[in-house]
Amino acid sequence: MTRKEIITFYRIHSRRLYNMSYRILLSPEDAEEVMQDTILKYVSSPLSPLLPEQVSAWLARTCIRASIDRLRKQQREKAFLQEYAAETSSMGTEPENDIPDGIGADRILEAVRRLPEPYRLAVTLVLVEGLDYQEIAAYTGLKEATLRSHFLRGKQKLIEMLKEDEKQI
Repeated sequence: MTRKEIITFYRIHSRRLYNMSYRILLSPEDAEEVMQDTILKYVSSPLSPLLPEQVSAWLARTCIRASIDRLRKQQREKAFLQEYAAETSSMGTEPENDIPDGIGADRILEAVRRLPEPYRLAVTLVLVEGLDYQEIAAYTGLKEATLRSHFLRGKQKLIEMLKEDEKQI
């Protein structure tokens, strides 16, 4: 690819990949890095799909996998640090983050961000990205039944959280 083609390719795909990664990682810096890595991986690959649908699917799959890998790495690091903190001090608890609610879609997105990890991933990929269970299973390596369970439990938890937030207002 020429420099001009790469710039055009970046402009076409960067926003979608960034948003996809951000919804999984909840970190603008990490999402930006995963998006750039995904595009770089495609551009530098000698064997690239030819059809636009194949390109889009390949980019989505690669971006989701990279985001999940990064999330797992962060969780391992966090678990290690928590274990280390518990060993070095008798008080190993962390304060909870009380995030103020927004209005409308902001409140919903905030509630999604507060969902526990397996639920947030399933709810985000089904509701926001519009993927079906079979696609998500292919991307994540989880079973479809597990994904359905995570989605239904996450959706229920999301509804409960929104109801609680409504009562507090």
